[in-house]
Amino acid sequence: MALTKVTRSGITDDSINADKIEDGTIVDADITPGTITNAKLAGSIANAKLANSSITVNGSSVSLGGSFTAGSLSWQSIVVSDGSTVTTMVAGRGYFVDNTSAAGLVKLPASASAGDTIAIKDYAGNFGTNNLTIQRNSHKIQGATADLTVGTERAAFGLVYIDATQGWLLTEK
Repeated sequence: MALTKVTRSGITDDSINADKIEDGTIVDADITPGTITNAKLAGSIANAKLANSSITVNGSSVSLGGSFTAGSLSWQSIVVSDGSTVTTMVAGRGYFVDNTSAAGLVKLPASASAGDTIAIKDYAGNFGTNNLTIQRNSHKIQGATADLTVGTERAAFGLVYIDATQGWLLTEK
């Protein structure tokens, strides 16, 4: 005769652990809601025992217990943009642009993938006097096939790439 029920009085505290339960023998339907309280979990559960052992963040799979950095940009040193030098930006980075001496030029990356982000900040408050031109480098900006000119002092904004139709879209930094 198979054992189908065990009363509470028949189990001593801490006498059942994962080693004593065969995989797949207990399912949610076997447990009446609210009947297990003050449950203790000593140790850990191996990822292989879980239905989902990883999560996906921004297209990257991360194992449970692993770590990652989400949503952060790597801010670069000040870029002095004097009109004669063009800085080619890299996705995942933020740029403080100093246009004190002349109108500035920066260029978007030649290749881009959906979700790539770039941030720009007017370092010295001169974009109103010395505009910043963002060269599109063959990608559209806001769906247009034209470079973007920024003429607002202390501007701070982001660009995120979506696809060939819209290209780089403006967003909050």
